[in-house]
Amino acid sequence: MLNAKRITVRVTFFAILFILSCLFFYCDSYAAPCYGTKLPTQGKFFAGFSNYSIFKRDLEDDFGKLRSVQNFFQLSYGVWDWLSLDLKGGAGNIKQHPADSFERDYSASFAGGYGFRAKFYDRNKIKMVFGFQHISVHPRSIRVENNKNKAILDDWQVSLLASYDFVKFTPYLGTRWSRLDYIHWVEEDRKRIMSDSGKDIGFICGIDVPLFKNTWLNVEGQFFDAEALATSINFAF
Repeated sequence: MLNAKRITVRVTFFAILFILSCLFFYCDSYAAPCYGTKLPTQGKFFAGFSNYSIFKRDLEDDFGKLRSVQNFFQLSYGVWDWLSLDLKGGAGNIKQHPADSFERDYSASFAGGYGFRAKFYDRNKIKMVFGFQHISVHPRSIRVENNKNKAILDDWQVSLLASYDFVKFTPYLGTRWSRLDYIHWVEEDRKRIMSDSGKDIGFICGIDVPLFKNTWLNVEGQFFDAEALATSINFAF
């Protein structure tokens, strides 16, 4: 009876989180690293250092492509054994190449992110995790033709991952829906440019590799919606 109640609570809470995420995206959404399926247990922390490199993301219409390199200190907290809150802070840049002009290079400044992961299946070495992640990058302004240009990158996703624990390493695969917004000012004129809506669905391929006790390496590749790579060194406390 107790196990049935726990399962009901988990399913209900997961459903609420999923609905809230969908409502959020419907209202304002729009990729970020997925972190994998390894979650801290209740009351415990994971901390680490990560790099997220977006090699190519197509923007809508004729606005060209976007690249970005971001470095973070990240922290995850286990609210329960099946739910993790994820935070990160660091710095990132933006390189935006319009279709009809030269590339605009915004040098690195503040970047941060937040999200959560909910584990809804964990049996026979198989885990399945639903996640929501958001990153915002605020690089330095530049001048183009004597006009001040300012940019912000807003990077959003919801993901579904599945992993298998081989003891020595844990590979995972998954899919996600993502959107990247390039918010651009020329002096006071502001425009929000979205990523190509025909490339919102992506494929995730990653792996966790133990290095030492309570220390592991995470490597994650992202394809189809974006061409990106995330790597991190993580520590459990």
